Amino acid sequence: MTRQTLSTATLAIALGLATPAQASEKGWDDAGTIAKNALVVAAFGVPAVQGDWEGVLEAGGSVGATMLVTEGLKQSIPSMRPDRSDNRSFPSGHASVAFSAAATLHNRYGWEAGLPAYVVASFVGISRIPAKKHRVGDVLVGAAIGTATGHLITTKANDRVRIFPWGDTKSAGVDVTLRF
Repeated sequence: MTRQTLSTATLAIALGLATPAQASEKGWDDAGTIAKNALVVAAFGVPAVQGDWEGVLEAGGSVGATMLVTEGLKQSIPSMRPDRSDNRSFPSGHASVAFSAAATLHNRYGWEAGLPAYVVASFVGISRIPAKKHRVGDVLVGAAIGTATGHLITTKANDRVRIFPWGDTKSAGVDVTLRF
């Protein structure tokens, strides 16, 4: 399966499943949830179909770490949702998981898989606002958590180029290793 075919199939499936049935809060909520779930399936399914078991493990680590960070923040920083259903608005779990899956696909397989995945992840994040589940800031922080976690945990399928972000309390940087 070529990268172009893979990215086109991922985008077509995810967008087809993600179209809101109606312009109601519930419609937006359902569409965002379906799109998020489609991205998670793609993050695990694409490497599995290719027999890339390291990619499957990295997808699990990325999504799992994202969920832990997101849940920790939800517990530490109570924030009432716009629909007033509970105080778990910050950060958006849907956005963090969707962007984690997108970043995993991007970092592992390149922009051809990443671009359509980020389009779908953006839809997920945006859908949370008219669904009245989150504010813009909740979604942006969730997207940042997912993107960072996906890129920090996932390695490139082509191991000739490795990028290692690092940081401590005094500095940060990125090490790049090239193998010829």
